[in-house]
Formats: sequence, C-alpha cells, structure tokens
Amino acid sequence: MNSLRALAGALLASALLLGAAPAQAASVSPASASVAAARPGNGRVLHDALSGGEGHLKVKNGTTRDAVVTLVRGKKKALSFYIRAKSTATLKGIQDGTYRVFYTSGYGFSTSKGRFTRAAVYRRFDDRLKYTTSSTSATIWTLTLKPAIGGNATTSGVDPKDFPA
Repeated sequence: MNSLRALAGALLASALLLGAAPAQAASVSPASASVAAARPGNGRVLHDALSGGEGHLKVKNGTTRDAVVTLVRGKKKALSFYIRAKSTATLKGIQDGTYRVFYTSGYGFSTSKGRFTRAAVYRRFDDRLKYTTSSTSATIWTLTLKPAIGGNATTSGVDPKDFPA
C-alpha cells in the first residue's frame, strides 16, 4: 500500500522533462535515424550498481525520441534504463535514498558508447527524488517525458561531458 506522501510525490513529479529540441534536430526523423538492431528494448536496465530496494520509478515517454533515465545517489551513478518513444517503462527495486535524476534523449542509441548518436539532448531535474520504505509503504514516482500542461518540475540543461557515464 502506498502512503499518501508517496502518492502526492508521484503527482508532483509528473512534469515537462523534455525541453525543445535544438533547431538542427528538428529535421531528423526517428524512422531514418534509429538503428533497429542496436536499439535496446523498452525498460531495459543499462546500468545497475544500486538496486534491491522497494521503490519504483515509472517513466512515460510521450515524445518521438527514445530516452535514457539515470539515477545518481551522491556522486555515484546508481541505475539507468531505456524508454522507447511513445512508451512507458517502470524501474523497480530502487533502494531508499535521495537521487538526482538525469535523462538524455535522441536517435540512434549506441550501446557500446552508451549514448545517442544523433540529436542528443542532456537534462537533469532541478529537484531530487526521495525514496523511503516502511513496513506498509514504498515510494513510487511517475515522470512524464513530454510537454504537460501544468507540469511542475523544472529541469536544466547538462553539458554532455558532465552527464553521468
């Protein structure tokens, strides 16, 4: 059973996460830019250095770009997972703690390089997500990667070299 605090947090976390694409990216279409053979499956965990908890992170990607969401605890990259365009994925097993949320989106994800090869955008939430588990509740956050009327979470651009690798 989820606590009201976690449920309220989930509502507050739903937000506009994906800023406007750079002008040069507007002409790139997902069909021509992605390589199907290298494209990870929706919800695929790309990095797992800190799982085993009860928390969940649900990401709704309503955009035309695939995305990777990364959680960082302290200075350590904890977890990251892949969300395909127009899809929803849930990352389960997040340990209690406070996390900074980074995300990147684009076309042509390279699993060997761990990044998008075309029209990549790098951003981070200004606020952190806090996960707390008790004997009767666990935190579940929901984030939306598309323009949302009334979105309430601010994000900032991140230099690609500062994005958690």
